[in-house]
Amino acid sequence: MPTLRSAHPSRMQYAWELREDARTVGQARAVIRRELSALDLSPDLVDDAVLMVSELITNALMYGDGPYELVLHVDAKEIMCLVVDSSPLLPAPAPHDERAEHGRGLRIVARLSDGFHGCHPQRYLTRPDLVGKATWFALPRRGTPANVVPLRSGN
Repeated sequence: MPTLRSAHPSRMQYAWELREDARTVGQARAVIRRELSALDLSPDLVDDAVLMVSELITNALMYGDGPYELVLHVDAKEIMCLVVDSSPLLPAPAPHDERAEHGRGLRIVARLSDGFHGCHPQRYLTRPDLVGKATWFALPRRGTPANVVPLRSGN
């Protein structure tokens, strides 16, 4: 996974090309955990971000089209993770079904990000000649969003 870093002094930006195979999700989780842990963020915030990245990449691989990329923006106030794919179809939450094997990813992202998530057109950073869509979430670097109830065992 090659890394790109922006030259903008107040913001760090990283991008990784993602392969179209089952190992990609695990590799992306490890990369995001390493990058965010190096920023001295709270372990809970890192865990939430890793889970959300996993959900967004899984959705992109299942419902989107390649090529795929993972982007991390970091500034003084927040982190933002984006998963870019080339499908024009926007993600939509599946109908609620507790017995369903799939369909919880966007709900998890919505809850853990306190609603700071979405989807928009996005130029690829690893391939600037391509435009796709980015499914994203943002988290504050300090503290937790005000209305979030953590999804942890025992809660």
